[in-house]
Amino acid sequence: MLGRLCLRQGRVSARYARGFAAAVVAVAALIAAANAGPARAAAPGPGAGPLQQTQHVRHA
Repeated sequence: MLGRLCLRQGRVSARYARGFAAAVVAVAALIAAANAGPARAAAPGPGAGPLQQTQHVRHA
């Protein structure tokens, strides 16, 4: 009975065990990615000058 769920012996076949292990790894990867935090901003390159600020004016 290879590849089938064998309830008499109380064991689960290797196929189901591999699927369950893959699901556990996928959930762990999603949790790790969610807890990684935001990425840091890259440093400006050598050609980047100072930032220009614009001033917004409201007309009444």
